[in-house]
Amino acid sequence: MSKIKITHIITGLNMGGAETMLYKLLKHMNKEKYDVNVISMMDEGVYGKKIHDLGFEVICLNMKQGVPNIKSFIKAKKSIEKTNIIQTWMYHADLLGYVLFKLSRAEKLIWGIRRSNLDSKVNKKSTMIIAKINSRLSKKVDKVVSCSLKAKGVHEEFGYFDENLLVIPNGFELGQFSRDKNAKIKLSKIIGVRNDIPYIAHVGRWNILKDYNNLIESLFKLKQRGIKFRAVLAGTNIAESNQELVGLIKQFDLTNYISLLGRRNDIPTIMAGADVFVSSSLGEGFPNVVGEAMACETPCVVTDVGDSAYIVGDTGRVVPRKDSDALSKGIIDLLNLSEIERKQLGSFARKRIVENFDIYKVTKQFEELYQ
Repeated sequence: MSKIKITHIITGLNMGGAETMLYKLLKHMNKEKYDVNVISMMDEGVYGKKIHDLGFEVICLNMKQGVPNIKSFIKAKKSIEKTNIIQTWMYHADLLGYVLFKLSRAEKLIWGIRRSNLDSKVNKKSTMIIAKINSRLSKKVDKVVSCSLKAKGVHEEFGYFDENLLVIPNGFELGQFSRDKNAKIKLSKIIGVRNDIPYIAHVGRWNILKDYNNLIESLFKLKQRGIKFRAVLAGTNIAESNQELVGLIKQFDLTNYISLLGRRNDIPTIMAGADVFVSSSLGEGFPNVVGEAMACETPCVVTDVGDSAYIVGDTGRVVPRKDSDALSKGIIDLLNLSEIERKQLGSFARKRIVENFDIYKVTKQFEELYQ
């Protein structure tokens, strides 16, 4: 029996929720049944080589900020000639995928949406325009996959055709993210800080939706309360080279309380080595980092955005967004637990991820769409 040919189209392949989920899906899908290639509208980023190493072709269109040109469009069209299914990830790729689908012999078009915040104040004008165009085209798409319940609701209100919308959450590789009893000692060596004080971890990229002002202000309030701690921040542009972030930290006199690690390949160690994980976002779809921290048995404090509350359930603390008082209180609540109580809460957190978000279960949901 011949394989089903699937072409994935994504805006870029740098670090991000959609990019990570695409990589994990390709890693775990049935390669005997599906033949896959990937089109990146920009370059190969972080995941291009990793996807290529899985045995899949990666075609880079090298567009500037995802803006199409004739040469890149022709290259993309040629790459989908024998495709049965086109699956796209995020707005720009959704729109390009729609145009290519109409010019191809593909039988099915599956879109992907991820944002749970379509407020024009925190999104680029170009993003809002494309999202509005896509909302009008969504009736002509076979399925629109949302990574979160919240994002599904937001897009319905924005005008997306509700009968085509469904939710498939992000999945987690539970072998990669798990408890490591020596992780705090390892993390202590990485940051050069003694391990007899609480470590508070945060992983994310430098973006307005991550609300670093909220995070830094909440940490300042811990300091005001006389709480000893070390915050470990990692991710793209979360480094000493980010003058805006460093300036914010200096403004609150937290230089000796925060370690900036930048982008890392040892995120599981950072998560497992922390006593508490914090997500301070003002907008999310389905935050991978929260589920990953939970899989490492680290209890989380999250703002009530996207599906953060749904992911955490009763295994951590959920607080209002843009409220540093509430965020600091949530952190303090978890730090005030005994070590045994925190470990028990962390154990419950991992169990919730195992039962609801295992990558194998999620991959099967995607494969059902391809039938």
